[in-house]
Amino acid sequence: MPSRVAKSVKPSPARSAVQSYWRDARAPRYALTLAAPLLVLYEVLAALTAGTGTGAVRNGADVMIKEAFGAVAGARGPMLFGVLLIGGGAWMIGRDWKAHGAPAPRRLALMFAESVGLALATGVVVGSLTQGLLSRLHLLSAGPGGFGPATQFALSLGAGLYEELLFRVVLVSLLLFATQALLGWSRAVSVTIALVGSALVFSAFHYVGPFGDRFTLASFTFRALAGLWFSGLYVTRGFGITAWAHALYDVALTVVLA
Repeated sequence: MPSRVAKSVKPSPARSAVQSYWRDARAPRYALTLAAPLLVLYEVLAALTAGTGTGAVRNGADVMIKEAFGAVAGARGPMLFGVLLIGGGAWMIGRDWKAHGAPAPRRLALMFAESVGLALATGVVVGSLTQGLLSRLHLLSAGPGGFGPATQFALSLGAGLYEELLFRVVLVSLLLFATQALLGWSRAVSVTIALVGSALVFSAFHYVGPFGDRFTLASFTFRALAGLWFSGLYVTRGFGITAWAHALYDVALTVVLA
């Protein structure tokens, strides 16, 4: 009886290109390079708007992270955080760059375009889900009110960067580690807990501090669903695209549509 040899089926060029883009978007040389301008824009605008009458107003997640470093390292805490953030990011980009080559500008442009599309989809998806749960949508501003457009623009950029860093990169990763590595739970259960848990903490965060919003069930539900959406984006699309999608959505909600 003649033997049969299985033939490998090669994916089409179009499918290979999509798979390559989907994979590269999460790689440090692409994700962190895409997020770098967001950091620069936020820090520059935050510095420029510090003397506009409201004082130095910064994103709450930014303040929370730097205060945590300050509690450990004192007055040098924020500087230590900056060194770790920039130095660590540069090291990750450089290592990935050396292993796989320089990021392609056209691919970075495509990632930014995807971020724009996801920012537009955020309001539709999250708003529809909220309306379905509560039968009526009470949409509150996603960022602190009472500031001028320039300050609000800076805060929106900071939300995309620092809230994604704190609630997705740090919190989602910690919850995954705790449930999988420490408790030995399955991947599916761990991911579910990480996404839902981080979304609830993300929503509650918006009611803390002197600029926190007044709590309502509608706004909490909306933000929890938004947190779940962004956590899902982070797991599937990586940090860079999610950070820009969050920032652009906040800009549209609190500056353009305000």
